[in-house]
Amino acid sequence: MTDEPPSPEGFSDQWQHLFRSALRHEGVPDTAQASLTFISAEEMTALSIEHMGGSGPTDVLSFPIDEWTPAMAESADEAGPPIVVGDVVICIDVARKAVTTARSLDDEIALLVVHGVLHLLGHDHYEAGERAVMQSREQVLLHALYAEAQ
Repeated sequence: MTDEPPSPEGFSDQWQHLFRSALRHEGVPDTAQASLTFISAEEMTALSIEHMGGSGPTDVLSFPIDEWTPAMAESADEAGPPIVVGDVVICIDVARKAVTTARSLDDEIALLVVHGVLHLLGHDHYEAGERAVMQSREQVLLHALYAEAQ
């Protein structure tokens, strides 16, 4: 394992496509600004400590900026200020730890991308009801956007 984020250019392209497709699927206009970044375990540890009170790296963190509501899509205007949805960061080294014979690294990254998008859009999983809604939405997005790409 390495603390370096993935370097091949093509690696990130497929996940950027899934990221944008998930946002679009959830009603976010293409003009909205959002980013997906892969970072090292060291960088993720620093973010986790600073923003979540953690003590080590986590697999994904989302940083919503504009509080997303579906009404924002209706009022989005290319002449007006852009909607800034936020940023998602993923640590591949942590994602690798979830790999099993039944779950590939690609499957885990796809889940983390979708999970991060849903956090940007206001979903959470701290309470059982929220968790069920979020997990259901994850499965809808993965089936619609990731399973088709396989």
